[in-house]
Amino acid sequence: MEVLLFRAWALLALISCPGTTEELFEVTVWPDQALVEFGQSLIVNCSTTCPDPGPSGIETFLKKTQVDKGPQWKKFLLEDITENSVLQCFFSCAGIQKDKSLGITIYQPPEQVTLELQPAWVAVDDAFTVKCHVASVAPLENLTLTVLQGRQELHRKNFVSLAMASQGAEVTISVRAQREDDRCNFSCHAKLDLSSQGGGLFHSTSVSKVLRIFEFSQSPQIWVSPLLEVGMAETVSCEMARVFPAKEVMFHMFLGDQELSPFLSWEGDTAWANATVRAMETGDQELSCLASLGPMEQKTREPVHVYSFPPPVLEIEELYPLAGTDINVTCSGHILTSPSSTLRLQGAPDPPAPGEPAWLLLTAREEDDGRNFSCEASLEVQGQQLIKTTTVQLHVFYKPRLEESGCPSNQTWVEGMEQMLACVPKGNPAPALVCTWNGVIFDLAVPQKATQNHTGIYFCTATNQLGAVSKDIAVVVQGLDEGNSPTIFVVIIIALGVGIIIIALYLHYRPCKIERRKLPYRQKEKNKEEESQLAVQQVEKCNSHNC
Repeated sequence: MEVLLFRAWALLALISCPGTTEELFEVTVWPDQALVEFGQSLIVNCSTTCPDPGPSGIETFLKKTQVDKGPQWKKFLLEDITENSVLQCFFSCAGIQKDKSLGITIYQPPEQVTLELQPAWVAVDDAFTVKCHVASVAPLENLTLTVLQGRQELHRKNFVSLAMASQGAEVTISVRAQREDDRCNFSCHAKLDLSSQGGGLFHSTSVSKVLRIFEFSQSPQIWVSPLLEVGMAETVSCEMARVFPAKEVMFHMFLGDQELSPFLSWEGDTAWANATVRAMETGDQELSCLASLGPMEQKTREPVHVYSFPPPVLEIEELYPLAGTDINVTCSGHILTSPSSTLRLQGAPDPPAPGEPAWLLLTAREEDDGRNFSCEASLEVQGQQLIKTTTVQLHVFYKPRLEESGCPSNQTWVEGMEQMLACVPKGNPAPALVCTWNGVIFDLAVPQKATQNHTGIYFCTATNQLGAVSKDIAVVVQGLDEGNSPTIFVVIIIALGVGIIIIALYLHYRPCKIERRKLPYRQKEKNKEEESQLAVQQVEKCNSHNC
């Protein structure tokens, strides 16, 4: 009833006051500003104060659906909003139409932020590019992209909105590489600030990228002998100078198709690799070294010649002959030596013909025991003269001997002193020596304190596999005083003689020196004749005093 009375009163007012309808009714829209995420929906409510509105609705190019209504309002659903737009909400009242605008702004958070380093490995002093990209973001005027090196800000960029509501944003900067930039992390931070439009603050950061700086300007250098002997282990090296970072240089070394296993080292800006090579085939081959750092690599090759030169063969017909036996000594080149080597046998009368062995016919003597024979082979390889020698020792067997030099027949001991029987036999194999004294075996290994009882004849026998020899040794033990008195007497005589000579010389020269000191200085300036006369007088004076 109250509603009907209100409507009647409003109608009477309009009839009685024509021309005031336009001034009294209003059109409103809710929300008063719209911030919508890209692709999402929005509820819009249009209302009026007109008590009996006529035609009404909204005008927009967006997909719309009226979801509810009342006498003075209507509610609409806007779906899949992907562009910024302006919506018009209108009502008519007594033939007069009014409208209200609503600006719709879409936003899209910066979810996909990517960063690229071009290139990822950069030479020192070269420029590299840092590129930051956001795939879809809106509105651009609220976006800020910041490029970071570690925590340091390198570049910041703000954007101006373009026609498209949702689009990509990008920033690219160029930087010159320095050594200290190596292994630095680069990242990009995106910030979308919608607080001025009643929205929130959105952040997103890219995945960090690591920049690698290098210096790699020279080729590796190989250190290897131009000649390698087959089957022999040799050390080869490959070196890289002025390289950064040196400890990350990788080396791959090959001898022909054979890959080596190098041991890597570095110091400062130098890196090197040492490897052991063992060539198994003769001929010309190639040693190669490949050094790499990041995307860079350098390769160096060195030719080598592999030769075969085993030591010469030295053969003695009998290594342990008996004295007086004839033996042959032969020096020949090894069958694996190519080409044939030049041979020389120590003691051989003539050098052999090319390709022939050298030989020597020898009658073994006792003096030859322990004699070394050497066989020398020389080979020229690639203009270089190589020499190898084989040595063999000859052992001559002979019977024992007790020579006077090593086993004196007469020996004198000093009473009370530690003494041993001096007897060293000769022979090969080494003879065993046994000495008896008064029918008892005498201990030759332990020193004996000499007494008069040790005086006597000792019977010694030296024995080896080839025979035996015996000898009598006479030992005389002297008393300590008896043995030393002649020596002391001689020393005393010599000392007395030296003393007499020294005293005589002193008495002869002392008066003459005293007189020379007393001469006036002016007498030294006289002529030679006066000096001679003075010298004669002084000599006579000395003689008169028994100088």
